[in-house]
Formats: sequence, structure tokens, C-alpha cells
Amino acid sequence: MRPGAYLFDLDGTLVDTAPDLMRALNRTLAGAGLGPVDMALTRHWVGHGVRAMLSAAFAHHDEPVAVGRLDELQAVCIDDYAAHIADFSEPYPTVVETLDRLAARAPLAVVTNKLAALSESLLDAMALSRYFQAVVGRDTAAKPKPDAAPALLACERLGRRPAEALFVGDSETDVACARAAGCPVVVYRHGYNHGRDPDAMGADQVIDSLAVLL
Repeated sequence: MRPGAYLFDLDGTLVDTAPDLMRALNRTLAGAGLGPVDMALTRHWVGHGVRAMLSAAFAHHDEPVAVGRLDELQAVCIDDYAAHIADFSEPYPTVVETLDRLAARAPLAVVTNKLAALSESLLDAMALSRYFQAVVGRDTAAKPKPDAAPALLACERLGRRPAEALFVGDSETDVACARAAGCPVVVYRHGYNHGRDPDAMGADQVIDSLAVLL
């Protein structure tokens, strides 16, 4: 059956954001007196929010960080990233064409662990905002992914039942969120999978291109 709605993860599914996230992270680390991290590590950490990414970077450097200091650095990193949110980020291949056709069939939403304001800014910069009737960010629902709340809220805003809304993501976090909400789910193989095998995530299907959705 053709889905009645589509819920998309953002980072690693629609847009390759790691280049700009890595630069913001490394500028923040430099300000804290730590060395840079590479793209591979950044891609491995993306998807759980800026705070988790910073915590992972400090752990990588075997450097303890107090909660208060982490709060400060999180704010610095977010401000830096917001100012450079689309310097090097790009939509993945076939994303624009796919969204253009899907939006004519059914309502679309973004369901992400990125802050809503940053998500909307990125979508604007990528010229993708026009495709989405709802954007549910980390600070929009009662709890972030992998909880069911973001997917359920997106379905509510689109006026669709979870069972008819296809969730398209790239990680176990997305699969867990979709399953908890009762949504069918597919995983984009080339996104940010945190080192996990996409074929072992329990999705209904693993896809190599979003064009498969057409």
C-alpha cells in the first residue's frame, strides 16, 4: 500500500550535515584547549544532539568535563553551528526530486533529534522547507527519539494514523522510534548509522537511495 504520510529523519537521511557539524565541533573543542576530531568520528556521533556529540568528543580525548562546563560548551557549539549551518552541508542524491514527487502524493514531516529552530534553519537553507507540513525537533515533543513521542506528534500534525505513516531514517534510534509509535520504517544505508549494520537494525527495508520510495 502507498503510505498516507512520510516522516523523515533529517541529519544523515535528507542532508549530509557532518561537514558543518564537524567544523563547529572542532572550533568549540579548540576553544576548550582540545584537538580536532575527524569526519569519520563526527559521522559516528551525529544523531543524538550537540550535547552528546560534545560528550563523545571529550571522552575521545580522555578529558573529563563537568556538567556546567558542558552546558557552556553546548551553547557555544550551537551558536557556532547556527552561524555556519549550510556552509558545506548538502542534500543527499535524489532527495530533492524524491521529496518533490512525494509531497504531491501525501503530507510530509521531519522528525529529528536536532533542535527545531536549527532544523528549520537548515531546511530553509537547503530549500527543502516547502515540502514539509510539520517539523518535530528534539525540543518539540515531550521526549526525543527513540521515544515514540516525536513520531506520534508528527502523525497528529499531519492528520494521519501511525500505521499509515512511513518513517524514513538512518539509525537504530529511528527504527526504535518508529516501532514504538507503530509506524512502518525503512533505513537509508548511507546515513549516520553509529557503526551499526543497517541490515541488522530491524527495519522493514534498507534502501540505497531515497528514490526507491517513488
